[in-house]
Amino acid sequence: MKRIPKHIGIIPDGNRRWAERNGLHKEEGYAYGLEPGVKLLRAARNYGIQELTYYGFTVDNCKRPKQQVIAFSKACIKAVEMIEEENAELHVIGNTSSSCFPKELLPYADCRRKPARNKETIRVNFLVNYGWEWDMKNGWASREVPRVDMVIRWGGMCRLSGFLPIQTVYSDFYIVKELWPDFQEKQFLDALQWYQEQDITLGG
Repeated sequence: MKRIPKHIGIIPDGNRRWAERNGLHKEEGYAYGLEPGVKLLRAARNYGIQELTYYGFTVDNCKRPKQQVIAFSKACIKAVEMIEEENAELHVIGNTSSSCFPKELLPYADCRRKPARNKETIRVNFLVNYGWEWDMKNGWASREVPRVDMVIRWGGMCRLSGFLPIQTVYSDFYIVKELWPDFQEKQFLDALQWYQEQDITLGG
């Protein structure tokens, strides 16, 4: 591939729908989204992607039933542990002053990103208890996250759901119909192939 996006945003949607389709309670779906996240990270690293940003959960997601809030919070904690094992440079971004922010992730949520250990190290931003209004009202709290070249959303929905509104102003947006727990590497490669055909002008 000639054109590889430097920074890709990932919206891993469809965990609850997947759970229901497989005879599970909605909150049980989040755990099945963990392994796909690691598989995508490995694929991205193999293709030379420099940075990924995963959408963990939003401020608005915390309005869901308590069982679901507990479940996706636990899934985010586990996801961070799994990402750490992949030798990634990890940065968690979100409203840490809220009770919805998992205290286990506070050490990853300092205001400044550490420099990458080396040029082969992939950076991973993880949005946890993130809200676009919170981001803006706190002086653009995500300002150290660079522009997102492409956003890939699983689950068939065609919306950003408040995902990094400034960084995505010129992002190409690719929709995967399959639900996130049904992730296959081919879906990611299809997105990269689609990106080759886009005319990147940044307004020029």
